[in-house]
Amino acid sequence: MACPVQFLCRAVRTVGLVLVYYVFSIGITFYNKWLMKGFHYPLFMTLVHLTIIFCLSTLTRSAMQCWTGKPRVMLNWTDYLTKVAPVAIATALDIGLSNWSFLFITISLYTMTKSSAVLFILFFSLVFKLEHPNPYLIVVVLLIASGLFMFTFKSTQFNLKGFIMVLLASFIGGIRWTLTQVLMQKAELGLQNPIDTMYHLQPLMFMGLFPLFLFNEGLSLSTSEKLFRVNELSHLLYTLVMLSIGGSLAFGLGFSEFLLVSKTSSLTLSIAGIFKEACTLLLAAGLMGDRMSGLNLMGFAVCVSGISLHVGLKTYYSKSKINSLRQLPVKNSQDLEVPLLCHMEDEGEETAADDDKEQEILL
Repeated sequence: MACPVQFLCRAVRTVGLVLVYYVFSIGITFYNKWLMKGFHYPLFMTLVHLTIIFCLSTLTRSAMQCWTGKPRVMLNWTDYLTKVAPVAIATALDIGLSNWSFLFITISLYTMTKSSAVLFILFFSLVFKLEHPNPYLIVVVLLIASGLFMFTFKSTQFNLKGFIMVLLASFIGGIRWTLTQVLMQKAELGLQNPIDTMYHLQPLMFMGLFPLFLFNEGLSLSTSEKLFRVNELSHLLYTLVMLSIGGSLAFGLGFSEFLLVSKTSSLTLSIAGIFKEACTLLLAAGLMGDRMSGLNLMGFAVCVSGISLHVGLKTYYSKSKINSLRQLPVKNSQDLEVPLLCHMEDEGEETAADDDKEQEILL
C-alpha cells in the first residue's frame, strides 16, 4: 500500500512544482509585456529586477545561515572575476535584450524565437565538449530552424528589429546556459545552490548591463516624468511597486526552476518547458490578441517536434550511459553470492545518500 501512496505523493508534488514554475515563467512574460506598454525603459526595468533579486537572495542566504548554523559560500576575487563574470555578462545581455524586444514584438513571436536558443545551446555544448556529435542533432537543428522560418514567414505582426533582438538574445543565451552548466559542475566553487549562484551573479550582471542602459535610456529616463520628473509621489510609488513585482517574479522563476530540477529531474523541466510554450501561445492569442495563420501554427508544431526529439535523444543516451555503467564487471565475488540482497542494500544506501545530498543543496 505504501508504494501507490508514495507514487501518488510524488506525482502530486511534481504537478505542483510544474504549476508553480508555470505561474512564474508565464506570469513574468505577460507581466513584462504589459508593463512595457506604459513604461518604455526595459533596461532600467531589468536593472531594478537584478537589484531586487540580489536583495532577496541576500536575505534568503542570511535566513538559511541562521537556520543551519553553517556559513554560506563566498568566492574569492580571482574565481569571481574569472569564472563567474563571463556567466554574469552573458546572462545580463540575454535578459536585457529579451526584455527590450517586448517594445517591438508580440509574445507569440518572442516565444517562438526564444525557442531557437536550443540550437545555440547545442552548438556551444559541442564547442565546449559537453555534448558528443550525433547525426540526429542535424535533424533537430533542421526541424527547429524550419519551424521558426514557417512561424515568421509572412507574419502579419512581424517586426525585424525585435526579431533580431530576440535572436541575438537566444545566441547569447546559448553561451549563457553552456557557461552556467560548466560553472555549476565545478564542485569546488560550491555554487550548486541557486540562491548562492544568484547572489554572486547579480552584482556583475548589474555592472555589465549598466553601460548599455546609460547609452540607450540614461538621458531619456532622467528627463522622463515616470521617475525623476514625476509630479506626484503616488505615481512614483506606483511605478516602483510595478517594477518590484516584476523583480519578485524573476526571483521566484529562478528558484522554482531549481526546485523542479532538484525534486524531479532536468528532463521534467525540459518537457514542462515544451508545454509551457504551447500554453504561452494559446494565452497570447486569447489575452493579447496575437494573430497566427495556419502556416504559423504548423511552424510551431514543427519546432516543438524538434525540441521534443532533442529531449528524447538526451533521455535515451543518458539511460544508455547508465546501463553501460551498471553492466561493468564486478570484481568482488561476495557481491555475486547474494545479488538481490546486495542490490537492495545498495539502493537503500543510494537513496539515503541522495536525500542527504538534496538536503545539503537546499540548505
